[in-house]
Amino acid sequence: MYKFIMDKREDARLIFIYNANSGLRNALLDGAHKALSPHTYQCNLCDLTFGVINEKKTWKKFREEEDWGMEFLHKDEFNKQYASKFGYKFEFPIVLIAVNNELQVFISRKELNELKNTEALIGLIKKREKEKIV
Repeated sequence: MYKFIMDKREDARLIFIYNANSGLRNALLDGAHKALSPHTYQCNLCDLTFGVINEKKTWKKFREEEDWGMEFLHKDEFNKQYASKFGYKFEFPIVLIAVNNELQVFISRKELNELKNTEALIGLIKKREKEKIV
């Protein structure tokens, strides 16, 4: 499933795609859903990286200190920017890696949904980096 190999990290970027749509109205609805019924909320990536309102401090620190290029999109933004051009079909949330203009799965929806906390997400990103980048 993970077949990317790069000579340099600069050749790639991670694309985090939330299982939520963009916009203030959607953000307010999602925040309320997370607060009132967290067990039925459909985006574990959102839970891992954000609290009800703000980005989690551990995640923000990791994101700011990492060398990876990172892009963060809602599913409607991804579909507008990528899927319509290339016909990609993914289940969200997901983390993709873009290498040489090709998108590949870096962390699947299933894997994201199994993670219990921000530290586990960061650990998995670092593990994948060591396994796949030469």
